[in-house]
Amino acid sequence: MRNPTLRDVADAAGVHAATASRALNPETRRLVNPETAKRVLKAAETLGYQPNPIARSLKTSKSRTIGLVVPDLTNPLFPPIVRGVEDVLGPAGYTAVIVNTDNDAGREEALVSSLRQRQVDGLIVATAVLDHPLLRTLDEQGVRMVLVNRRTEGLDVPCITADDTAGIKMAVEHLAGLGHRRIVHVAGPQTTSTGVLRASAFRTAIRDAGLDDDSRLVVACDFWSEGDGARAIREVLDSGVDLTAVVAGNDLIALGCYDVFAERGIVCPKDVSVVGFNDMPFLDKLGPPLTSVSVPQHQIGAEAARMLLESFHETDRPSRSVLLPVSLAVRGSTAPPSH
Repeated sequence: MRNPTLRDVADAAGVHAATASRALNPETRRLVNPETAKRVLKAAETLGYQPNPIARSLKTSKSRTIGLVVPDLTNPLFPPIVRGVEDVLGPAGYTAVIVNTDNDAGREEALVSSLRQRQVDGLIVATAVLDHPLLRTLDEQGVRMVLVNRRTEGLDVPCITADDTAGIKMAVEHLAGLGHRRIVHVAGPQTTSTGVLRASAFRTAIRDAGLDDDSRLVVACDFWSEGDGARAIREVLDSGVDLTAVVAGNDLIALGCYDVFAERGIVCPKDVSVVGFNDMPFLDKLGPPLTSVSVPQHQIGAEAARMLLESFHETDRPSRSVLLPVSLAVRGSTAPPSH
């Protein structure tokens, strides 16, 4: 049995094929009488008609697909962002093609090349580092992009991020309010705008709160990972630095701190309080539940998708940055210092 065609749908609905085509396309449906569009959609559903995206892309030079480039899909930060992207793209008639780079520049370049060969209409990129030659090249080639959670130096590309500065300030003020003075920041990679910004915000918040501003209280991770968080906090503890609290660059780094505390018999929050960043799922199930800066991850994905779709229609619109507000979810990992 052959697959139904656009002509079959048009005949079943009693309209011209061009009208049926407009009614089936979310971007042009508004050009069709609502009752006619409803009739066409009903006919397509009854016949089991599926549009041919390859044929449409050849005709329109649009594939109606978006490349979504993430560094690590095992990081719980990203699934809500992906869902936010898909929730906006779907109703607009677009599909996301997700690729995972494993934080490998060579792999990223190969995957982005593959996406471009598939004629994706644009990219949503969550892998950006401060110096990112690939993104600079793509921008010079006119590829439509939106950056998520990152900025890249010298690149005028739309981006959407959470308010990292406000989040770190909330974390420091919360700990200071509990009486902590010796607070360590286990920072994210300093090759990323997020890592740099959160570390800078920490030093500023420490000074503003009148707390001990000791350079030994800031140590950077090479990756946004539990393993690297563990390595960094071991380095701090082995140096003999006195501390009563930790502000982690993200929740995975905070979990690395938890691992080392368990190894060494350090009790959280009795001995050391910990604050994470991102408020990823299931933090309330930890022992103790982790206090964390809450980031609107789904909204970040949704806004990124909207910004990219807008760029398709408003090609002359200047690039803009969107900063989303954050909050502090206070749980059992923070308490007044015991000494």
